[in-house]
Amino acid sequence: MADQMIFKRYEMKYAMDSETMMAVEEEMASYMEADPHGHSRIQSLYFDTPNYILARRSLEHPLYKEKLRLRSYGIAKVGSPTFLELKKKYESVVYKRRVTMEEDVSATYLRLAARENLTAEEELAKKVLLESFEGRDGQIMREIDYSFSRYPGLAPRKLLMYDRDAFYAKDDHEFRVTFDSNILWRNTDLDLTCGFYGERLVPQDRVLMEVKAGGAIPLYFVEILKKYNLNETSFSKYGRAYQVDDERDKGWERVRREAGIHGNVNGVLTAM
Repeated sequence: MADQMIFKRYEMKYAMDSETMMAVEEEMASYMEADPHGHSRIQSLYFDTPNYILARRSLEHPLYKEKLRLRSYGIAKVGSPTFLELKKKYESVVYKRRVTMEEDVSATYLRLAARENLTAEEELAKKVLLESFEGRDGQIMREIDYSFSRYPGLAPRKLLMYDRDAFYAKDDHEFRVTFDSNILWRNTDLDLTCGFYGERLVPQDRVLMEVKAGGAIPLYFVEILKKYNLNETSFSKYGRAYQVDDERDKGWERVRREAGIHGNVNGVLTAM
């Protein structure tokens, strides 16, 4: 099963504990098998504006929203593959377009794309890099590059990391189910090469199941959802990380006001 570069599908999310996850995996074993990535550790670096317009729009549940992220399977290193993805959602349908490039290439492109007032030498380097992508990849790269013009100040803001177990249906590779656990995030060391560490986003025992389908969900899986009383939930990893960070910032502002402190305060609130 080859990696897809363009997706159009429905995505539904369900929260559960690890015991329920194991039961669901056992139930679907006759119909589904592990995809090529199987069990993997995923890192997703999310880009946003200084005022987090993409995160805030996502949490408002609009008809249309989009995200830009750089993903790796495992800890990235120079020469390893990374996936630059533009993910859009319109009226419950998810459209994802991505381009594969080596880590050092994606790092170079994103550094140049995020900067304003490039020198003539940098402009040429960026132009040559973009022109190195042909056909479908070239079109996707132009769309991604336009995002940096559409959203001034777009830059890395949050890094999400988690363990994923992924499966697809034996008779329909468009139907996929993934289980994400050990979900972590951080807003420092925003680099896919730095390591798998961060703050826990959800309790350790909680798992997020994502069901991805090009059309209707197979009957056998509908029965599994009913058997374990699983109801669709709205949850964005990036959106939740933004909320946690925003609540923390507001907590600091409250502490500063109550203490009569002015200026910047360094540190992290450990509990809110």
